[in-house]
Amino acid sequence: MEILDTIIVGAGYSGLSAANHLYEKGQNILILEARDRVGGRVHTKYLDENTYVDLGGAWVGPSQDAFYNLIKQTGHETFPTYDEGKSRFWLNDTIKSYSGLIPPLPIGALLSLDFAIKKINKLAKDINLEQPYLSKYAKNYDSMTLQTWIEGQMSFKKARELFRIAAEAIWACHPSDISFLHALFYVKSGTNLDVLMNVKGGAQQDRISGGAQGPALVLAEKLKDSLRLNSVVKEINQSEKGVEIKGEGFSYLAKNIIVAIPPHLNQKISFSPPLSANKCQLFQRMPMGTVTKCYAIYNTPFWRKNGLNGLAASNNGYTSVIFDNSPKDASKGILMGFVLANQAKAFSLLSDKERKESILNSFAVLFGEEAKYPIDYIEQSWAEETFTGGCYAAYMPPGVWTSLGESLRSVEGNIHWAGTETATVWNGYIDGAISAGIRAANEILMKNK
Repeated sequence: MEILDTIIVGAGYSGLSAANHLYEKGQNILILEARDRVGGRVHTKYLDENTYVDLGGAWVGPSQDAFYNLIKQTGHETFPTYDEGKSRFWLNDTIKSYSGLIPPLPIGALLSLDFAIKKINKLAKDINLEQPYLSKYAKNYDSMTLQTWIEGQMSFKKARELFRIAAEAIWACHPSDISFLHALFYVKSGTNLDVLMNVKGGAQQDRISGGAQGPALVLAEKLKDSLRLNSVVKEINQSEKGVEIKGEGFSYLAKNIIVAIPPHLNQKISFSPPLSANKCQLFQRMPMGTVTKCYAIYNTPFWRKNGLNGLAASNNGYTSVIFDNSPKDASKGILMGFVLANQAKAFSLLSDKERKESILNSFAVLFGEEAKYPIDYIEQSWAEETFTGGCYAAYMPPGVWTSLGESLRSVEGNIHWAGTETATVWNGYIDGAISAGIRAANEILMKNK
C-alpha cells in the first residue's frame, strides 16, 4: 500500500487550507470528505443564474486577513453588506427605527448596556489566546456562565435582554450555556464585542461575490486529483507503519493525519490506539451552537424605498436578528433571519407551514405587509446536518477550558487537529478555519525539517 505524506479528514475551509498549504510544499496528500460537496459549514445555494443564498457562513470583515487573502488569491471579490438607512428594533410591544449599532433604550438601560460592553471588552484584553486556561482569573471566569455575569452587571431588564440577543447572535447558544472564560476568549479572538456585532467595520462588513463557498470550490478544483468525496472515515489506526484510515470501500496509509471536522464528530470515529482520556472528554464537552437560517426572496428589496436597511433585532417571535442579504445589484430582495439558541430548538418542533408563517409574520411586522408574500422561502437547520450537527461552531461550557482546554490542539501520535474551533484568532469564523488549517499543516512541515 502506498504511504501518503498526509491525509486530511474534512474538506471545509480548514481542511482545504491545510491541504493546499501542504500541496504547495510538494507533499503527496489526500483529502477525504464525508459529504458530496466541499465547504463544510459554508454552502452557497443558487436559486437561478444570478441569485444565491449562503446557507452557512457568509461574511468577512476587517482583520480577517486569512480569508481576504484567499478570496483574492482565488479570483473573487467582496462587496459591502447593505446597511444604508435605518435599522428596526422590536422589543416587547414597541417597534422603533434607529441609526447606529445600539437600538434606542431608556437612558438608564442604555448606560448600563454601554458599561457592560466596555467592561467585557476590557476584561477580554487580558485573556491569553493561545492558552486561555492560563489567563489571570481563568478559574473564576470559567466557573460561571456568561448569563451569570450579565445578571451581575446590568440591573435594567431591557439592557440584559438586548445583551442576550447580541450574545445569541454571536455564539448561537443561550448565555447560560457558555463559560464566561470562553466568552472573553471569543471576544478577544474577534478583536472586541463591537467588532463582532457590527456591520461596517465589523465581522459582517463584506460579502463574497458569487457566494462564500466560491473560494473553497476553487481550492477543490485545484486539488481535485487528491480529493475524494462521499468518503466517511470510520477508523483511524496508528502503528509503526504509519496511520491507516478506513471507511466503507477504502483504506489509505499516511505518515500524518489532519482531522478538520467539528470536535464532537470525532466521537463517531474509532481510534486505535484510543485517543487520550482528556482529548475524548474534551470532544464530549464541546456542543455545537444551534441555528436555522431563514431566507425570504422578493422581486425587489422593497424595504429600501422606505429608508430601511433590512437590519433588525427583536425579542418577539422566533427570529431575533435579521439582515438584508440581497444581491449586490439589488436584482432581488432577500431578507435573512437567524433563529438562534433555544428559539431554534423550539422552532424545529413546528411544522413547515408554521415555521414559514412565523418568520414571514415577523418580517411583515418589521418591514411591511409586502414581506408576507415572497416569491421563494428557504431555510437551513444546521443541527440537522449529519456531518455538522450545529453551527456556527462548538463552544466551551463552564469548567471545560480550565480542566481540558490544554488538549484542544495537542498532537496525538501523528494525528494533528484543525477546524475553526482550534483557532486562536477569529475562532468560530471562516477566517479562523483557514488559519487553523495552515497551522496544522505547518506542524507537519516542521516535523519533516
